[in-house]
Amino acid sequence: MPFRWSPRATTTLSAAALSGLLLASAAKHFRDPDFFTPVVPDILCRDDSGNRPNGPLAVLSREEWVALSGLLEAGAAVGLLVPPARRAVAGCVAAMFTAFLAGHLDALRNAYGPGGTPAQRRLHTLRLPLQAPLIGWAWSLAQPKRRPR
Repeated sequence: MPFRWSPRATTTLSAAALSGLLLASAAKHFRDPDFFTPVVPDILCRDDSGNRPNGPLAVLSREEWVALSGLLEAGAAVGLLVPPARRAVAGCVAAMFTAFLAGHLDALRNAYGPGGTPAQRRLHTLRLPLQAPLIGWAWSLAQPKRRPR
């Protein structure tokens, strides 16, 4: 007897897979925060050294932003596994991934700037387009499921 996937089972599996990806990413935020530091835009980073003035958006240090985004990803990973919260959490994850585009663009700009290295250029050139399928994936989980007629 063949197994048939229901729309609900497909959505549950997709949410669990995205949850796993978010959880792995959250763990990497704390294991290897330097991987994420270039993706935090300078405009958001507080500088306590006095080398540059802090703007109105510079409320956390770069390290604090990395830790906060790791906590947000861990919370989202759990939220995606709770069916009543899934659509709302998935919408928030899509918005979070969209907001991360600014950081990826900033990292790409820095990588191609005077201080950028070929390795940074390669890494950030590859990381930026990966956001599009992640946004689409999260957004697909945020959409109401249509009942077949």
